[in-house]
Amino acid sequence: MRFSVLKRQAAAVAIGCVLAAPVTMVPALAQDLFAPRLYVNDRAITEYEVQQRALFLRLLRAPGNLEDEALKGLVEDRLRQTEAERLGIKVTEKDLADGMAEFASRANLTTEQFLGELSKADVASETFRDFVSAGLSWRQVVRARFLGQVPISEAEVDRALEASTRPKALQVLASELVIPAEPGKEEEALALAQDLSDSLSGEAAFASAAQKYSAAPTAGSGGRLDWLPLSNLPGAIGQKILALDTGEVSDPVTVPGAVVLFLLRDVAEDKSAEPISVSVEWVELLTPDDAAEIARIRAEADDCDMLQAEAGGQTDRVTLTKAALGDVPGDVALELAKLDPNETSVALTRGGQRRMLMLCGREAVLDPVPTRDQVREQVINQKLEGLAESYLEELRSAAILREP
Repeated sequence: MRFSVLKRQAAAVAIGCVLAAPVTMVPALAQDLFAPRLYVNDRAITEYEVQQRALFLRLLRAPGNLEDEALKGLVEDRLRQTEAERLGIKVTEKDLADGMAEFASRANLTTEQFLGELSKADVASETFRDFVSAGLSWRQVVRARFLGQVPISEAEVDRALEASTRPKALQVLASELVIPAEPGKEEEALALAQDLSDSLSGEAAFASAAQKYSAAPTAGSGGRLDWLPLSNLPGAIGQKILALDTGEVSDPVTVPGAVVLFLLRDVAEDKSAEPISVSVEWVELLTPDDAAEIARIRAEADDCDMLQAEAGGQTDRVTLTKAALGDVPGDVALELAKLDPNETSVALTRGGQRRMLMLCGREAVLDPVPTRDQVREQVINQKLEGLAESYLEELRSAAILREP
């Protein structure tokens, strides 16, 4: 259960004009803005909501077709809200305020500062409020349905606490299997990943499946990765891997544009390591999917400044980002985890172009030691995530979607 951020349109001005004008003078454009775009079990999603969500996603720098992703997200929110109402679950104003503050803090902003930034991008505060509210209500729905079905052992809490506090830096030796989830085919990719997760056992079977299904550069070697410090991986993914027994396959992990499976081969410890969390800085350059051009850039760009210069001033092709590891999109975080500073990855694509990622550096950050109750809650949430996805899929399959 995590979060992200985006942009939007000058809808506030449009609303003001609509409210100020006589009904007979409301322009057709404004009428179209608030017309239904899609019905989800007879609950309308308006064109205005789609445009607002798309702007919000752009601000969050979400990948993919933003309008399609906005509509998909709003459909899921309607399903979540309807189920919450059916179960009599409501989000209190305090919970909503706390949720908005938590979201804003991920950008090191207060709620008021975050809303101010949204306003500059023409995103209405209600768009952010509805986004957070849907997530909070869904969390309560999932817990109400499944919490009693999720056993948590003290050994699991002990292991998660050790990983969270990092008194010993853990390293994992794992294998990966990356199944592409193209727009419109996400459910198909998730179903295949779930089938493989349920049926595969042992490294040999996993390697064979990786060679057959994986789109990652490691497919040819059966998905085998080198040793990775656990602190390099996003917390949720690292915990999933750490919870496995040797030779066991993880539940599907959904990242932007793909579904990933992991197999644990070994775990090692560095007893001298200090407790840390990690922030990362990286450059992303969009480049043609041309092997010769990619090889040229790799040969000439020795550091992040040089890679940025390859964009030739085209700011839409290059970005420099620094973020806490937990706030990095899953697909990017997995690639960065494999890199040393000034190394590059071209495993990801967008719109027919390669996304060249270069790791500029990692920064260790001392964290306060979490309590046992906090760690237990984290373990519960991780177990509920997989159940929540299946639950939402049930609702989606039973939903009636229709256009006006």
